[in-house]
Amino acid sequence: MSASYLEANARERILQVLDAGSFTELLPPSQRVVSPHLGQLDAPVSFDDGVVVGEGTLGGKPVMAAAQEGGFMGGAVGEVHGAKLVGLLKRAIRKKAAGVVLLLETGGVRLHEANAGLIAVSEVMRAVLDARAAGIPVIVLVGGANGCFGGMGIVARCANTVIMSEEGRLAMSGPEVIETANGVEEFDSRDRALVWRTTGGKHRYLIGDCQALVNDDVDAFRAAAIAALDAIGATALTLESLEAEQEMLRRRIATFGHAADPMDIWAELGVERPQAVPMLEAAAFTAMADAHRIQSKA
Repeated sequence: MSASYLEANARERILQVLDAGSFTELLPPSQRVVSPHLGQLDAPVSFDDGVVVGEGTLGGKPVMAAAQEGGFMGGAVGEVHGAKLVGLLKRAIRKKAAGVVLLLETGGVRLHEANAGLIAVSEVMRAVLDARAAGIPVIVLVGGANGCFGGMGIVARCANTVIMSEEGRLAMSGPEVIETANGVEEFDSRDRALVWRTTGGKHRYLIGDCQALVNDDVDAFRAAAIAALDAIGATALTLESLEAEQEMLRRRIATFGHAADPMDIWAELGVERPQAVPMLEAAAFTAMADAHRIQSKA
């Protein structure tokens, strides 16, 4: 095993996922492009606004890449943070990159920036879809401590491929948000086992929200990203693929909408010992899960 993806910071991740020595950062901290809003609120700023963007190669192919820094405001997206992601995706289209790799770790919108953050996330969504429409695949990696939530959870599912570790989490609303809105009876955010059963990589893999599950290992994420880039190729977003995805989601709600716990869903998918799923290593889990999981079509 190489370095832990979970424990690495944004720059360590992006440098190790891309080919060694290939990464060139755009708008680095030395340029001090910071949020115009945080200073007005006497909040701390980061000279890269919590996201590293640049270009390099992955498996020898030219790509654009970005990594969110979960250590700065939980990776939350503000105006500058979002603009850097949008600019990177537009640059990928302009330069006809072989793909875009997004290393996401975020709670979603930066509440300090309110509407500016919301607009930024919506622009990132559009830019991801524009890249896909131009035939440039977008690959998302999720394995950080903060997971991938809020609007950026939607961004992740706009991508061609989502690669997760068991430690990664993916959802639109975080556990605390659900509990606050609907009460602890609906979702107990302190029940960590429930949180990971609901939002963690294994559940997302079984129900078709992520296409690859790997160990918490930077090299494993890198290998999966290379394999995804090789497999996808220049695949444009089509109406047919979107309609197939919507049909999959409709059937998923109709089939599992009554379930009170992800373990109930695993059982209905035919997993013989759903209670053993959390204990399985990634390779053993995927070998078992591939016979039962829902396949995403987009």
